[in-house]
Amino acid sequence: MKSRPVSLQSPLPQVIIRVSGKLFQGHLPYLDQLVRWAEECRLRPVLKLEGLEEVDRPALLYLVEGEDAKFRIESCPNFVRDWMGHERRNTLAA
Repeated sequence: MKSRPVSLQSPLPQVIIRVSGKLFQGHLPYLDQLVRWAEECRLRPVLKLEGLEEVDRPALLYLVEGEDAKFRIESCPNFVRDWMGHERRNTLAA
């Protein structure tokens, strides 16, 4: 059964996925599976990143590409939000 994308503006119940410590490329398959399971269960995934201390570039790009398309981000540390903005500006400039 193919899952349908979940509208982030829909009134669906949400599920909180807390991400803390380190988020690296090796963690992405597991995180993406959690996001996909939420969609399959007709839940809106929300990543809470308040405890995130370290992130590598592939993981950051996953957050940039997925925000508002696959999931919502809450409680994002300033260093991550700043780096995400920098990556978005670089993408637009290219």
